[in-house]
Amino acid sequence: MSSINFNASATSALETLRNINKDLQKTQNNISTGENVNSAADNVAYWSISTTMKSDNKALGAAQDALGVGAAKVDTAYAATESAIEVVNEIKAKLVTASESSADKDQINLEVEKLQQQLSAIGQAASFNGENWAVSAANDETQGKVVDGFIRNTDGSGVKITTATYDIEDNAMFATMVSGVGSGGILNDVMTIALTSATTSGEIDTYMTMVETALSSLTDAGAALGALSTRIDLQDEFASKLSDAIESGVSRLVDADMEEESAKLSALQTQQQLAVQSLSIANSSSQSILRLFQ
Repeated sequence: MSSINFNASATSALETLRNINKDLQKTQNNISTGENVNSAADNVAYWSISTTMKSDNKALGAAQDALGVGAAKVDTAYAATESAIEVVNEIKAKLVTASESSADKDQINLEVEKLQQQLSAIGQAASFNGENWAVSAANDETQGKVVDGFIRNTDGSGVKITTATYDIEDNAMFATMVSGVGSGGILNDVMTIALTSATTSGEIDTYMTMVETALSSLTDAGAALGALSTRIDLQDEFASKLSDAIESGVSRLVDADMEEESAKLSALQTQQQLAVQSLSIANSSSQSILRLFQ
């Protein structure tokens, strides 16, 4: 039965066209953004997981940047320690020379003083971004800290930043730096070495012991810095791989399959054209009714 008040065929065709247009709009949006899940309405679970993972990955990227700063601090301290070892070795050589009975100890002492000044200069210059691990008093804390990671608790309830530490107090070249002259710390005894023509071989032996002790402590400090540098490099490499894995995981959850979306777009465009023709045919039935009264 046909009616002039209600056209069931046209209504059905119009509803079909609306649904097709809705699906077509979503497909076009997926293609333009490259994502299948653009909002929570698309998929609550995937949207929630991907949002958290994206946030964590951003924090991980910031941790990687902090690793770069930490690596620079460690490299600065290591360079200072390595240079100090070379200078202390020079002082050691001067003491060996001074042990010769015919040596001019006063002249050798002038060289030792210059080397001591160089040690102070190294300690004072070993600063990066306001931190100087070579002078313990130059830092607010006794432990040097380097951000090395960002992790989420296993239950997902919270996050925390992990750090690697370096013992500044025990490994510092100097405890304080006053008017450009270092004192205390590993090199405290080395800075007290002073030769005169009256210096005895026994005193030189004592100085040699001081130098050897300082060299041993500087070597330990260099080893600690080297180990920390290795950890930073490994953590940076791991963080890079972890970031790639997170990005891949997010991609699997929310990214659109472009081949599938392309095929779907072609199909929906064809369906849209057919629905428009179907609606046109359904609307033409009213014209057929009018012809009955002609």
